[in-house]
Amino acid sequence: MLRRLQHMFKPIPVAIGLRYLRAKRRNGFISFISMASILGIAIGVAALITTLAVMSGFQREIRDRMLQMTQHATVSADGEPMLNWREAVDEAGKDPRVAGAAPYISTEALLSGARRQPGLLRGVLPAEERKVSVLAERMVQGSLDSLAPRSFNIVLGKELALWLGVGLGDSVIVTTDFQTTPMGAVPQLKRFTVSGIFEAGYQEYDKGLAVVHMADAQRLMRMGEGVTGVRLNLHDMDQAWEVARDLAIRLRGPYRVSDWSSENANMFRALRLEKTMMAILLSLIIAMGAFNLVSSQVMLVTDKQADIAILRTLGLTPRGVMQVFMVQGSMIGTIGTALGVAGGIVLTMNLEHILRAIERAFGVVLMPADVYYITGLPTELNPDDVVTIALVALAMAFVATIYPAWRAARTAPAEALRYE
Repeated sequence: MLRRLQHMFKPIPVAIGLRYLRAKRRNGFISFISMASILGIAIGVAALITTLAVMSGFQREIRDRMLQMTQHATVSADGEPMLNWREAVDEAGKDPRVAGAAPYISTEALLSGARRQPGLLRGVLPAEERKVSVLAERMVQGSLDSLAPRSFNIVLGKELALWLGVGLGDSVIVTTDFQTTPMGAVPQLKRFTVSGIFEAGYQEYDKGLAVVHMADAQRLMRMGEGVTGVRLNLHDMDQAWEVARDLAIRLRGPYRVSDWSSENANMFRALRLEKTMMAILLSLIIAMGAFNLVSSQVMLVTDKQADIAILRTLGLTPRGVMQVFMVQGSMIGTIGTALGVAGGIVLTMNLEHILRAIERAFGVVLMPADVYYITGLPTELNPDDVVTIALVALAMAFVATIYPAWRAARTAPAEALRYE
């Protein structure tokens, strides 16, 4: 009884289209092309979901590793040392959005050991540095607490130490800006002793960062009691710009404000562009499945010429005929999309296990830690990406049904029944 009521209230074109979908085809090749369309759409959707999830995972991993070693936002004096940094730190601590604040000194320097390498020299207060970064937790040799005032000790990134050819206890000569003297421009040189080595897992810091005590950096750069600025660590990094701007306003001075997104804008822009281009390229797989859907629907229309003619003689309008084949084709696209979404989610959630199984089966390491700094395959399944991919696939499938359905609507009943 329920099925009868459903058929009673279901529009005729929808009912006929669903019946065509379930019915066995006289031409087996049409059924094969329809299955190829479903599989093409499903494979394209699954591949696109999985690929974007992996790229989002790598982007998250890079961002997290980078932000573990650097600040969410900075407030610095415009072109001169910040002398009121203690006031700035105290003022930042009153903001509930701030998790930690610490002063810093930053300058480009040339480091010389067995070889030379330019890098970033950062002066910090070891006790305060723990509030804004995990540098102390990333030490593989020595300790961050070895940086004491006037000790002229230095902590190097692992790759930087290897390149300079130095280890614990060795000396490194640090060269900063030139100082104007009566004898002309003289570079500022200072010998530091390596007291620690860290590994951040992010090459920009492992090969380009050297850390000293803030007092030693002030002495080296002749900054007196001033610093470059104040670094902020926030509970919500998306509020970095607003928090830093509010702090600069409260300090009432010409301060420069920057956040993690603006300081690394080129890198994140490149990652977004790469993700977008990959999505466009993989969408071609879905488009291929949609093209197969056009072929199968055209062949189906040709195979159903007599049925279309009979429906027309029974009073079904050309618009109704068009709806019949649009429903049938759209259902194929919907099935393919649903299978692709389910397969993509399952594949993404088990990608790490699949990677390990391949490595065990072939005895290879697909992602060596010394190259990628990552021991696993990070993934991040974004619901917005999944919904967008599903909508794009459904839209392609719907568009693919328009031409075959329009061709079916143009069928002349007399011509179709002439040879039946």
